[in-house]
Amino acid sequence: MKNRYLIWLNWPERPFRLLSADLKLFRTLVRNADVTAVRSLRAFLRELPTATHVICWEFRKEWFREAPRLRLLATPGAGRELLPTDGEMPPDVRKFHGGFHGAIMSETVLAYMLAWCRGLYPAYDWQKSGRTEDLWPRVAFGDRCFTLAGTKAVILGHGRIGQALGAKLAALGVEVKGIRRGNVAELPDAVSTADWLICILPSDTGTDDIVDAKLLRRMKRSAVLINIGRGNAVEEKALAEALKKRRIAAAFLDVFKREPLTSASPLAANLPGLFRFPHVSAFSPDYLPRFFRELAACGVLDT
Repeated sequence: MKNRYLIWLNWPERPFRLLSADLKLFRTLVRNADVTAVRSLRAFLRELPTATHVICWEFRKEWFREAPRLRLLATPGAGRELLPTDGEMPPDVRKFHGGFHGAIMSETVLAYMLAWCRGLYPAYDWQKSGRTEDLWPRVAFGDRCFTLAGTKAVILGHGRIGQALGAKLAALGVEVKGIRRGNVAELPDAVSTADWLICILPSDTGTDDIVDAKLLRRMKRSAVLINIGRGNAVEEKALAEALKKRRIAAAFLDVFKREPLTSASPLAANLPGLFRFPHVSAFSPDYLPRFFRELAACGVLDT
């Protein structure tokens, strides 16, 4: 019997939602195959028993009982919490996570860094102030601009995304130190001389609150924290206190311990140097086309 592809990608955000153009592209990659796209959990479960290849955002382990023909379970997301663990996977089903995010997310981090270096944030604040003295803040800019080249970045989580970012930073003259499980003991010393601490960690074992009060105290007062991995990596109360007391210069956060962010979070306050984003570092109109092309290039669509 021929392969039957079942696609359920219906998240509210446009970059993560299957559009007609995306589906058309996918059909060109699996010619002469049966492709079904659904928009609801009910429809997904109805079609699951005959599917050989499933592409979805999340999958529960109990659904395997309803999928006797399944050979491939794929998600565009990089987060390992989206699919069952390796131990929960049937032996004849292959699991695939998207690995294309580095090209997009590295541009997000570069945007944060360049905007900070070149004074874009104070410029906008001065523009909004309405004060006559802020119409031409040329003197004030003298203390707010520096070059990205020549700075030092520590990338905590030096996997595929971290390596993609590191390559771009190195090309721009940034000294890069990658931290992985094997050299995590070097983290405290590395951050003590770094201008940037960039977290790109998954939410797996050993990453909870790795950026804690002790590590924040090791950072320079001029240093900037960036987190685009998972929110569990940062001790939020400690970070809020560090920003309030200006122990570090700024924090760019795309992820939080609890999402969506609520007023109960210590990072919901209007803290000095805090820049919040609602988990959007991988947003791009070509997000799903990138993933579909990656699936085809890796050969898993024909398994």
